[in-house]
This record gives sequence, structure tokens and C-alpha cells, in this order.
Amino acid sequence: THEFCFWIYMDYNATTPLEPEVISAISEALKEAWGNPSSNYIAGAKAKVIINQSRENVARMVGGKAEDIIFTSGGTEVSIIVTFVPVSKVTARVEVEDIIAAVRPTTCLVSIMLANNETGVLMPVQEICQRIKSLNKQHQQCRILLHTDAAQALGKIPVDACDLGVDYLTIVGHKFYAPRIGALYVNGPGTRTPLYPMLFGGGQERNFRPGTENTPMIAGLGKAAELVMSNLSDYQSHMQTTRLYLEERLRAVFREKIHFNSHFPSSDILPNTCNVSILGPRLQGRKVLSKCMRLLASVGATCHSDSGDRPSHILLSCGIPAEVAANALRLSVGRYTSKADVDTVVEDLRNTVQLLEEMD
Repeated sequence: THEFCFWIYMDYNATTPLEPEVISAISEALKEAWGNPSSNYIAGAKAKVIINQSRENVARMVGGKAEDIIFTSGGTEVSIIVTFVPVSKVTARVEVEDIIAAVRPTTCLVSIMLANNETGVLMPVQEICQRIKSLNKQHQQCRILLHTDAAQALGKIPVDACDLGVDYLTIVGHKFYAPRIGALYVNGPGTRTPLYPMLFGGGQERNFRPGTENTPMIAGLGKAAELVMSNLSDYQSHMQTTRLYLEERLRAVFREKIHFNSHFPSSDILPNTCNVSILGPRLQGRKVLSKCMRLLASVGATCHSDSGDRPSHILLSCGIPAEVAANALRLSVGRYTSKADVDTVVEDLRNTVQLLEEMD
């Protein structure tokens, strides 16, 4: 199990532990493939083989070709958000018509996250791509490129870059039980789709991302991608069943005091994500988590964890009232979270809420 001996971890949208097979792949690469992948001696040749196989695995995971994958240090290096369009306060999705209305003659890139990291709501990326491509046909002199950040979706739902219709797709290893390394899918880098390096130096990654390849981490990413390809339906089914059980238990225990911040009309969500508020003036999310004895979770995106006690701007933008958003808990289950873990967490929350409500 990936659960701690005492604590119950439910912050898998923040980061995931490494699968044992991934650790083995990294360890093997550290011992056997320590050479420079650009060298001809055995350790270097082994590194090159591992990198090529990992590139193939990652490409297959997102429905691309090996030559479409460029390894990076992580998701931040890959993703550049260019245009901001607010989500609907009804569906919590960015709406297709709002994106089209925001397009200007100077627009060159539209970037949409595939799944929101706090609510788990899935964005209509495929429909947006279809509409943008129709615009491109009408105005052939300026092609608008399409990017999606698939960090939260990979390993939880099927992701196919070709089906989505994107030109670029961000891959983040530590969200699907791989190490903290990333990759960028590009539909024909430098040929069908423009791509320019941010750094200059050696010729690694076909000159798009210079620097000696991090073979062990790439090996781990490749193994994690292989596991996703082999087991995704089981992962997805287990996380969905566990999350639904979590919601059922929360309703049973807290009744009218519970508010699910990830439930919106006609919007699909990730199978593992439950954003929930327990209503009450003393039950702010950070306060509840600080008093829990067993639960390890967060109140929202960890990359914005320095926002203090302010309600999540994501929840506010989705139409969640400030007093409800302030009490938010983001509970995200993993591949091995059990119903027993859920029972423990709900009981922990029950005891914590009772304690806080009895305090002056």
C-alpha cells in the first residue's frame, strides 16, 4: 500500500508516490545506464536505449509518436498560459463560445487545462479544438495553435492528443506515480507544428531542449507511462468507486452541512477528485486540516498554498460563495486508497468538526 502507517493520504492531485516498478526502473538506470546517452560505450548505449523506449512509452500513453515527445524538467517548463477566459459560474467549465469570442486577429495560441486541479472538472478541449480549426480554415494566413495541460488527467482518464486535436500537450510525471520530470507532446515538432528552444547548448532532444538527458528520471517516466497504458481502466474504476464511496459517507455523516464544490450541472469530473466544504463558521478548511489526526489533504492547489486563509480564487470563479469556499477541502484519492481509508478519514473529520464546534 502507498498509505502511511498512521496517516491517510488524500492529496494525490498535489503529488503521487512512486510506483515500486518506477523505483526499480530508476534504480536500474542509475546503476547500469549511468553513461552519457550521446556516447558510444556500453553505459551510454544503455542510457540511449532506455531513453528511446521511455519516449515510445510516453508517446503511446498520449496517442502520439516517439518523435513528438520532448523531455523537460517538469510541467512548469512546458506550459505557458497566453490568454485568460473565465469559467462559467454554472458549469465551472470554460465555455467554447467564450473562447471563440476571445479570439482576436493577433491570437496565435489557445491554452486550456484538460482537467482543473481543484474541482476536477473536465474542460471541453476537443470541442474547442474543433472550433478553432474551423476558424483556421477560414483565415488561412494565421493559424491558431492549441495547447492543453494534461497534468491532472493523465493516469486517471484516457488522454489522446490526436483525438483531442491539440498541437501541444503537457505531461507531468509526479501526477501519475512517476518522478518529478515532464515532457511536451508536439504534433510534428518543427515541421507541422512550430517549436523553438528556450535554452541553447548541446544538440540533445533534437536541439529543442539541450542538456545531457536525465536518464534515470526519464526511465521512471517511461515505466510509469507503461503502467498507465496497461492498467488505466482499473485505475480509473477504482478511483471512481472510492471517490463515490467517500461522497456517500460524507453525505451520511454531515447531511445538510455538506456542500460538494466539484458537482456542477452537465460537467464531468476526474474520477478521484472530491472538493467539499463542511458548512459552519468555525470550519475553515485550513483549520479543519490542522486539527485532523489522520487525514493528509489540502484546501486547494498546492502551487498557490501561500494564499493564506483567503478562499480559493478558482472556487470563487466557479460561483462558490466565499463563506463556502473558505471551508473547502480538496480530497483526492489514489490508486490504492481503500474504503477502510475512507471510513477512517470521515470519522476523523467527524471528530474534528465536533471539536471545533465545541470550542469557543
